[in-house]
Amino acid sequence: MSKVALHTLGCKLNFSETSAVGEQFMSRGFGVVEFDEIADVYIINTCTVTENADRECRQIVRRALRQNPDAFIIVTGCYAQLRAGEIAAIEGVDAVLGSNEKFKIFELFNDFEKQELSCIYTTPTNKLEEFNSAYSTDADNRTRAFLKVQDGCDYKCSFCTIPQARGKSRSAPVEEVVDNFKTLLDNGYKEIILTGVNVGDYNYNGINLFNLLKSILMVEGDYRIRISSIEPNLLTDEIINLVSDDPRMCNHFHIPLQSGSAEILKQMQRRYKRSDYENLIRKIVTKINDVGIGVDVIVGFPGETDEHFNETYNFLKELPIYYLHVFTYSERPDTKAIDLPGTVDFAVRKKRNNMLRILSAKKRSEFNRQMVGNKLNVLFEHQEQNGIMKGFASNYVRVKSTFNPKMVNKFSPVDIAGADGEICFTEIKNDIKKITNLAG
Repeated sequence: MSKVALHTLGCKLNFSETSAVGEQFMSRGFGVVEFDEIADVYIINTCTVTENADRECRQIVRRALRQNPDAFIIVTGCYAQLRAGEIAAIEGVDAVLGSNEKFKIFELFNDFEKQELSCIYTTPTNKLEEFNSAYSTDADNRTRAFLKVQDGCDYKCSFCTIPQARGKSRSAPVEEVVDNFKTLLDNGYKEIILTGVNVGDYNYNGINLFNLLKSILMVEGDYRIRISSIEPNLLTDEIINLVSDDPRMCNHFHIPLQSGSAEILKQMQRRYKRSDYENLIRKIVTKINDVGIGVDVIVGFPGETDEHFNETYNFLKELPIYYLHVFTYSERPDTKAIDLPGTVDFAVRKKRNNMLRILSAKKRSEFNRQMVGNKLNVLFEHQEQNGIMKGFASNYVRVKSTFNPKMVNKFSPVDIAGADGEICFTEIKNDIKKITNLAG
């Protein structure tokens, strides 16, 4: 049996698409193996948001070739769409596929024989109009499934290259989404994560994200739905109320902020004001019990002074949020931000990143402590480590407990007995100390 290995960089949308690519190979008799194992074909699905994308891509290619120097190496994804020529120049790369072409591998190649020169197949960004369906399959070794409902972006944030890599915003037909959702349930998944470049911008023939959610929720079954990330200006009262009213909707939002400085937000060309964001967060925590809120933030954007950064830091410190995803600004070709004055020294960027990561750890620890004494509905995962199993609650709190196979991949109401930094734990047989020591 020929074997394929897949590696994903970046967002949940990329994971769903990698899984769809893996399914193409499985349906043609390939076995899917881990990336550090010997394979005949290695596929690297790249991300343009990743810092040092070129260096990271080279390292991963070398990793694959160490396993099998004769393997066929395919690099695809957003970075491949934007910098195909650079990737093709990497020694050992056989094919570079753009955003559309990753779904057409078997149309492009009759075999996977090593090439002397790299092949490049990309569709011009202004012609990226197809919607390619993607969702988790057996090629994705996860207990929670990703379901792609939207692609592309019409926003013009000054730091972002995603619209160049993904094209204009487009959405999957409602019927297709519902059918794929049912397939995931039939495959045994209990939590479905709706993904896209800009999920909140979902619009198919006038049907918006709220209407889509209502259509999905008409499906009977034991499941819950999580929204991967949603822009603050697109998180409507209808969606907030739906999450509050229907327990099948996870009480968790990931809402990008990017900066807590009004001046920097304007330079970033974001579509909301700092006050809008704060009002939204406080509205959510008022309406939804134990809601977990994650935040994206960028440090070191051109022109960000110490004063601007302190505004962001203090703004986030006072907000009732759960955790931060902190990104260090890095220059991207063909963006407006690259020409802005006020370049921030790399050492300063790193320092600010560290400060916000520490703040995030404090926020997470504080939120977890607030869960002690509560009963949370946890979906425990298949993995077992030293007699411990872990899972996520609806609000994205990570929970560990002593392993019980009867609770795996089932929604289990558990009492939170304590919190240990980034994770909460249950009291099983009054042996909290053992649980903590084992799972660390």
